[in-house]
Amino acid sequence: MTSAAAIDLAVATNEHLASLSNTLIYSSMAVYTLAFFAYIAEWLFGSRSKVGRTAAALTADASKQAAAPAVTVQRAGGTAVLERPKVVVRAAAGARDVPDGPGAHGGDEQGDLYGRIAVSLTVLAFLVELVGVITRAASVERAPWGNMYEFNITFSTVAVGVYLGLLALRKNVRWLGLFLITSVLLDLGLAVTVLYTASDQLVPALHSYWLYIHVSTAIFCGAVFYVGAVATILYLFKDSYENKLQTGGRPGRFATSVLERLPASASLDKFAYRINAAVFPLWTFTIIAGAIWAGDAWGRYWNWDPKETWSFITWIGYACYLHARATAGWKGRKAAYLAMIAFACWLFNYYGVNIFVSGKHSYAGV
Repeated sequence: MTSAAAIDLAVATNEHLASLSNTLIYSSMAVYTLAFFAYIAEWLFGSRSKVGRTAAALTADASKQAAAPAVTVQRAGGTAVLERPKVVVRAAAGARDVPDGPGAHGGDEQGDLYGRIAVSLTVLAFLVELVGVITRAASVERAPWGNMYEFNITFSTVAVGVYLGLLALRKNVRWLGLFLITSVLLDLGLAVTVLYTASDQLVPALHSYWLYIHVSTAIFCGAVFYVGAVATILYLFKDSYENKLQTGGRPGRFATSVLERLPASASLDKFAYRINAAVFPLWTFTIIAGAIWAGDAWGRYWNWDPKETWSFITWIGYACYLHARATAGWKGRKAAYLAMIAFACWLFNYYGVNIFVSGKHSYAGV
């Protein structure tokens, strides 16, 4: 085979892989859509009437009492009967003693079935999308992070992977599913329409092993920050709901049906804090790795490029959030607002800077 024929064969193979990648991404969107409707069914069919919820609560209390008999102990030749102490599981210590809700399925068997179907479809869609990302990488013979389209499809894959990873660790986060899949579908829709870029090779500045280190950690951090942001938004809604109940208010039926099944506001607040605190050191490393790469590529570690500047602003935002919680004791809405401001900075750093601001990072187009 001549060199020209070999080149033509390689080009044809790469084009076929790129086309296959696009097909897989669209297929994953179709499966994510089925998962979306399954999550909707979980919320709808998991909702029970007030009478049903009251009966279930009374049944649960009765079973607990039956399973917790009194304790008999021996004392100095006599016998004493002690009542087993009542154990109350709280979301967290705070002004309100509110237990966690039963989850999206509402404690209903039918709703739980739809939830399990939704998770299974999410796993299938995740695997299809993952293969699509890998196929895209094979078509360009490099890491699939050279433009915003590739970043988006990888970002959504990692975000779903974080969610499934938490489920695999037996964390009670299935309530995240509907909100996560909704935004993943929006992200992929934006990727295949507005941000789509044909397969191409990297510019010389990106030919470095730092691409695998810096960009991969940035994608992972963004995905985890996103999960934390979803929990923070839900916390704000649940906190308002609990405040309204505490002050004698009567929330609407829809708000009650949704919010009473979520974890307590204190649990959501704690979950968001742990997520953001866990990934913050990795975000710090991402910025440091980017600075080292900039030194190799451009001869300066820091150029105050718009991307660098907003990455640092994002770092400051999350640092203020964590510092306020650790030192000033900010738990609740004030801390949540700081976390949302920090995530908004991350979003602008990705979409706003890449699309509207030119700089040294403007080599990949959209």
